Amino acid sequence: MVKSIRKKSSLKDSLRYVRGVGPKIASVFEKRGIITVEDALYFIPYRYEDRRNIKRISQLKIGELETSMGSIVLMDVVNYRSRKVFEMIIGDGTGFITAKWFVFNEKLMKLRFKKGQRVIFTGEVKIFNFKKEIIHPDIEVIEDEDFCESIHYGRIVPVYSEMEGIYQKRIRRIMKEIVDGYAHLVSDPLPDPIKEKYKLPHIHDALREVHFPDDDISFASLMERRSPGYQRLIFDDFFFLQLGLAIRKKSFARESGFVFNKDSELLKRFIKSLDFELTLAQIRVIDEIITDMRSGKPMNRLLQGDVGSGKTVVAFIASLFAVDNGYQVAIMAPTEILAEQHYRNFKKYSENLGITVELLTGNIKRKEREDILEAISSGKIDILIGTHALIQENVRFYNLGFAVIDEQHRFGVLQRAALRSKGYNPHLLVMTATPIPRTLAMTVYGDLDISIIDEMPPGRRPVVTKIFSERERQKVYRIIDEEISKGHQAFVIYPIVQESEKLDLRDATRMAKKLALEVFPEYNIGLIHGKMDRSSREKIMDAFRRGDINILVSTTVVEVGIDVPNATVMIIEHAERFGLSQLHQLRGRVGRSPYPSKCILIEGDGSTDEARRRLSAIVEKADGFSIAEEDLIIRGPGEFFGTKQSGIPDFRVADPVRDAGILAISRKEAFDLIEKAPNLSSQGSLKEYLQRYWKGKLDLLIS
Repeated sequence: MVKSIRKKSSLKDSLRYVRGVGPKIASVFEKRGIITVEDALYFIPYRYEDRRNIKRISQLKIGELETSMGSIVLMDVVNYRSRKVFEMIIGDGTGFITAKWFVFNEKLMKLRFKKGQRVIFTGEVKIFNFKKEIIHPDIEVIEDEDFCESIHYGRIVPVYSEMEGIYQKRIRRIMKEIVDGYAHLVSDPLPDPIKEKYKLPHIHDALREVHFPDDDISFASLMERRSPGYQRLIFDDFFFLQLGLAIRKKSFARESGFVFNKDSELLKRFIKSLDFELTLAQIRVIDEIITDMRSGKPMNRLLQGDVGSGKTVVAFIASLFAVDNGYQVAIMAPTEILAEQHYRNFKKYSENLGITVELLTGNIKRKEREDILEAISSGKIDILIGTHALIQENVRFYNLGFAVIDEQHRFGVLQRAALRSKGYNPHLLVMTATPIPRTLAMTVYGDLDISIIDEMPPGRRPVVTKIFSERERQKVYRIIDEEISKGHQAFVIYPIVQESEKLDLRDATRMAKKLALEVFPEYNIGLIHGKMDRSSREKIMDAFRRGDINILVSTTVVEVGIDVPNATVMIIEHAERFGLSQLHQLRGRVGRSPYPSKCILIEGDGSTDEARRRLSAIVEKADGFSIAEEDLIIRGPGEFFGTKQSGIPDFRVADPVRDAGILAISRKEAFDLIEKAPNLSSQGSLKEYLQRYWKGKLDLLIS
């Protein structure tokens, strides 16, 4: 086939026209989201191999990560105690070493490798039966042309994420073609004073370095993402994110908002009626919120607080302040159960205050829904609580002045904007019971002011948390029996609703029957899950609150918004399947009374090292913020928060945990720049790049 030749002229060139690519390989890259040469330039190696010191096989040291070359002497499948292993013996005239694969495709291995081929390999050298071996080495066939190419050996070599059917050598050649032909076309939007201040290299040099580093670059600095090129790319990741957030924050500050000047008698009456004292942290946060509402600028605030810290009562007090100033309130929650719980709490709080509270979810019947829509548009409803149903087009408020989004991490920027659009710049409070470490809050919530309730109400006892194995199940059942015999209640949580052929897990539906018939026939057992209709769920929850149900079997549908003080034991089956924040939220359903409470984690047999680390963390840590920090370290920022859901651009290289220092610097520089030039009027190329960077994800409001 005659290769298409195209002048290297644009970063938007399709990858298929790059030498060595073509339609078939381009389609493989496309599956990874790499369509243009610009995409490919930011396809960064995930690690490197130091092939500057290629040793003879006789020189390889046991326990070291080594690189060597040799010829394939023998290769075949060998049986070890009924387990098949693919073995390859490699020699170089000074000695032999065995390469072993425990996971392999025999047909593909024999297609890829042949006896007599020269190979270069890297891996940790071990010893077995007095012979050197490497398990699952990185290995490549050396062809004659490789000796003319210096990109595969004799240097620090980039290793890219695996791609279906494309070997590392092929990827490397393609990337070399792209870096050499296109890197110089990348515009450098970062202002020169910032580059000079922090000694950051030009973007061209940074890209060349991270793909094909020179010998004078420290290998350790590349692996740890500390080299000058990486520092530049990390700075860019944070700086352009923070620039967008700074513009959003500045645009909010320019807007006019409702001025709530009236002193609220409703607020004073409610606080006097409480049968408990507000904590100092709650009082401080209420003051911050009310100060915002009086300012004449639309509030845009995040309220963080651990499970049970009293965020709901703070939100209700802020709502009373809005209602007493003549405005409506919207409260949006991610699930019907949480919305129903807020509705129940707000109805209870609003007794004798003369305000109207209504609930709007997707399951409301048509006639009732029409009545609610009419009442909210005519101003008859003061506080409307609901799910995503609140942001549907036919929901029109009479005068929305205050909006609350609970469990903000379940929503994105677009939903936040959609709720604000229901009024004219209403004050906005977003709340989360999943504490967000400061570094991540600076990224995802960089445009919000942050309030933290860092104090628990008096009387809250820490929940004793323990791990039990599957073999200790009878001990767990005895703990449940002891608690119920004291007049208390229990939760039992399962990861799935019904039995699955694909997953070997206990499910809530079958286990509810088993517990009722075989384990606790003397107790009343209820079942609740997300697939049930609203009325069925409410009946079960009401019975559990009254104490008519002793054991509530559930999925994670009770993760947030459930408050049953008499429940003193939380059992979580297959605890290894849950994330740290989920485990912490579930544990927060107990310990809501003066009675000692327990959380029992039953660990399944298929637990991984990472899962065990999560379970150990939840046992050792009670504070939500320290748990969140650990969760962020274990899972990484993308998994922890789901940046796609939040609506912010993905990081190409940066990690808010590892690179917290650069994040702080880049944030300061971005906010300082927007303070001096709010519309970037003197920064044409920077403004253009920023609009491309945020395209489709956030309205930057640059006029």
